[in-house]
Amino acid sequence: MRSPHFPPVVLSAVSALLCALPLSRATSWLSLVKQPLARSLRDSDSCALLKGLSAGQVQLCRQQLEAMDSVRRGAEIAIEECQHQFRTRRWNCSTVQGINVFGKVVMQGTREAAFIHAISSAGVAFAITRACSRGELEKCGCDRKVRGVSPEGFQWSGCSDNLSYGVSFSQSFVDNPERIRGSSSSRALMNLHNNEAGRKAILNNMRVECKCHGVSGSCEVRTCWKVMPPFRRVGVVLKERFDGATEVEQRKVGSRKVLVPKDTHFKPYTLQDLIYLSGSPDFCELDPRGGIPGTAGRQCNATSSRLAADACDLMCCGRGFHTEHAEVIERCSCKFRWCCSVQCKQCRNMVQVHTCR
Repeated sequence: MRSPHFPPVVLSAVSALLCALPLSRATSWLSLVKQPLARSLRDSDSCALLKGLSAGQVQLCRQQLEAMDSVRRGAEIAIEECQHQFRTRRWNCSTVQGINVFGKVVMQGTREAAFIHAISSAGVAFAITRACSRGELEKCGCDRKVRGVSPEGFQWSGCSDNLSYGVSFSQSFVDNPERIRGSSSSRALMNLHNNEAGRKAILNNMRVECKCHGVSGSCEVRTCWKVMPPFRRVGVVLKERFDGATEVEQRKVGSRKVLVPKDTHFKPYTLQDLIYLSGSPDFCELDPRGGIPGTAGRQCNATSSRLAADACDLMCCGRGFHTEHAEVIERCSCKFRWCCSVQCKQCRNMVQVHTCR
């Protein structure tokens, strides 16, 4: 029996569809923020009703049901931080309806997709670790391995954040869709690297907090513990990595497929760096199918330098902008009252508001 013959254009379309399906699943778990069921999972059977999870993620949900609220919270803080970091950019980390929270933007191998993977992976590690420290999860608690006397002479004590558990959970949950389809494709390698870079942004910025003990407040004995940085700090670090991200391509080195800088003059990237495979669109025009809202109607800054991200020339893509006067109410003439409050007046001011055409 002869095999059916399909025109090249059909084969190309089918191939693109098959590649897109696993890509769409890689971050579809972020849709937990939109699912009421994710806030009130009563038993392990509910896990199968959650949308956007891979089979491995459903299994982990069943095994660690109590952790899923922290996963949802991790998705929330990741999206919030992404939108904060890119609030003055053409691409402002806007979300869309449906299972893919960021639309097709995350399905392309761009630096925007790299940031989404990194901040999402970090969000889960952060939220799980925080839940451990607060005693909200039965399977983890404070990091009790941090004990003894430090080289600086202080005593390790208190409740150090158990980041190793949070990182391990994030690797098991967030990386699962990539592991399912094999980690040798260029996009899987890109996503796994950026996932780990997100977790490194927390690990490399851990802080030490201390408390003094002694007579009359003296610091004869000092006990210290390790804590995670604020998630805003994680966002700042990853945004810097986004701006300096390395474009890569896949090559075969021996029997292994690896990603290397596309420009051979670039130095090798590190585990902390973000990497991407393809250039980004300009995000200027509305593209509903691609999940790009465009910049029409976005506020811009007419006083910024021409090269600033929020400058009207750059934000509005050369289309010009409208200027209107608006009244804003702000707190002013604030005074401290003993004890213990601050009283302010409300002042009305007229300001110029510039929006892209």
